Amino acid sequence: MAFIRGCSLSSLAAFTFAALPPAALAVTHANANVNGTSSNSPGLPMVINTWGGPFVAATDAAYLSLLNEQTSALDAVELGCSTCEANQCDGSVGYGGSPDENCETTLDAMIMDGTTMKSGSVAALRRIKNAIGVARAVLEHTTHTMLAGDLATDFGVSNGFVAEDLTTPESAASCAAWKAGGCQPNYRINAIPDPASSCGPYTPAELDPSLEGYAAQLLGRGAPEGHDTISMIALHTSGTMAAGTSTNGASRKVPGRVGDGPITGSGSYVDSDVGGCGATGDGDIMMRFLPCYQAVESLRLGMTPQAAAEDAVRRMVRKYPAVQSGIVVVNSKGEHGGAGSGWTFTYAYRGGTMNETIVVSVPPLDTGSEL
Repeated sequence: MAFIRGCSLSSLAAFTFAALPPAALAVTHANANVNGTSSNSPGLPMVINTWGGPFVAATDAAYLSLLNEQTSALDAVELGCSTCEANQCDGSVGYGGSPDENCETTLDAMIMDGTTMKSGSVAALRRIKNAIGVARAVLEHTTHTMLAGDLATDFGVSNGFVAEDLTTPESAASCAAWKAGGCQPNYRINAIPDPASSCGPYTPAELDPSLEGYAAQLLGRGAPEGHDTISMIALHTSGTMAAGTSTNGASRKVPGRVGDGPITGSGSYVDSDVGGCGATGDGDIMMRFLPCYQAVESLRLGMTPQAAAEDAVRRMVRKYPAVQSGIVVVNSKGEHGGAGSGWTFTYAYRGGTMNETIVVSVPPLDTGSEL
């Protein structure tokens, strides 16, 4: 989107807030009619994404852009995710959030065209704030799907993006406090010295796969810290769809870690003939299940958006009962539903002639029910 790439993130944020309505309307899962059989589509155009709160600015920016029919679904997704990157939504998207063990913020993003099924993504992107913009450049200016690390940065610079430090005083102070506290929590396991009480440097501990307790040794020591993500789906009045995801990943991650955000079918997925999906949560687990691909294929087989979301979550909970996950699913008509586990998940949507965004609160699935 040319006008986005010509703006700084700060000016983009100013533009977005100037266009926003006063507030979003919060509703409960049941009141949003996501479990009913009647249609809950607000009409087209429509934008729907993970999370409410500060993420609503992204919903509104993308939706308002679609009121101009010259704006494509891809444009709207790029604008929405760029808004969250500029606003540092909840500290989990954009620069200055979720520093890794080396106190550096790196970014993951992907964007997908629901007509061609082509996607572009960047993983562990360094020193460029507008990750979703670089992901779109991958989609439009290469035949690849993903670029990673420093070479993704080089590609971004060659396409007009500015390389700059993503660290902020707040993220530097947060990382310093983490190190002063013995680097707890962290994502290391089976290492010497014990990562539960040490900052390292680490060397690997020897493991024996033939031992009975081997599988238990591969599990983490507790819940991961910080893994919110914006995953957005846009539906144009013409029926074309696009999806995208942007995140700065897990706080205190091992440098080089890539989550589910830039993985097509995990962070998000879309097929204009069927529908789309966005995901958030523990990406290291979720990417093992490609929940958004699963949900869209469930739509194709006739499931409602609500049933498809619940099915995708239950597949993960069967293997990882404590997983924190959130899935939002929308079909090509704009009918939508969501499901989550391990926390209360929210999603936001705005469509048709709605004057404000609605935020839907989704309680965790009852893990006592049949999985």
